[in-house]
Amino acid sequence: MTSDLLLAAIVLLGSTVQWVTGMGFALVAVPGLVLLLGAGDGVTLANCSAGAISMVGLAGGWRQVRPRAMVPLCVAAACTVPAGVWLTRQLPEPALLLVMGGLVTCAVLLVMRGARVPMLRGVRGAVAAGAVGGFMNSAAGVGGPPVSLYAVNAGWTVREFVPNAQFYGVLVNAFSVAANGTPRLGTAQWVSAVAAMTAGALIGRALAGRVPEPRARLLVLLLALAGGATTLTKGLWGL
Repeated sequence: MTSDLLLAAIVLLGSTVQWVTGMGFALVAVPGLVLLLGAGDGVTLANCSAGAISMVGLAGGWRQVRPRAMVPLCVAAACTVPAGVWLTRQLPEPALLLVMGGLVTCAVLLVMRGARVPMLRGVRGAVAAGAVGGFMNSAAGVGGPPVSLYAVNAGWTVREFVPNAQFYGVLVNAFSVAANGTPRLGTAQWVSAVAAMTAGALIGRALAGRVPEPRARLLVLLLALAGGATTLTKGLWGL
């Protein structure tokens, strides 16, 4: 019962911030899901949940998707997803937690800095961001930060970024679920996760117009940074 409540709380928080800011489910939820369920099931549940949320969010904004940018991003991600899956199956649990915590922490710090990288522009930048994002998504459940960095370097506004990020989220998470499989959860855990996602959508939509966007994004990144650091610490402790 306690673990089901914790699972619901993690998914609820991730879903809420995703609906408030248009990003952040995986960044916020993955560290907690990995610590609660283990690396394999934590990542695959994050892939399933983030993909479902992106699909619902995309329903109202698919006309704003930019195919010229998103096609190379998604094709590159599809090519590197198997490499991320292979890595997770080779590493022992402590080393995998170390890798996941490190990836999340580094990704958050780069996004917080709004790093300007000349190579993350044009088609070459889309391919690079997609390749790194696909690998990170299948290995650690966090594939959004490279796309965020690409958007920063491409000069996209938040309004332009959100539907394209959701389109990418649908496809890259579908690739990851196809490669990793679905999480091995009990019926009660699935019910908790789905109920939490639904509640998070309702709460997030209610808060979306009331919370200033910069403050909400900063909160997402700080929560993700704390989760990444905790996962990193547990990995180091287990070595």
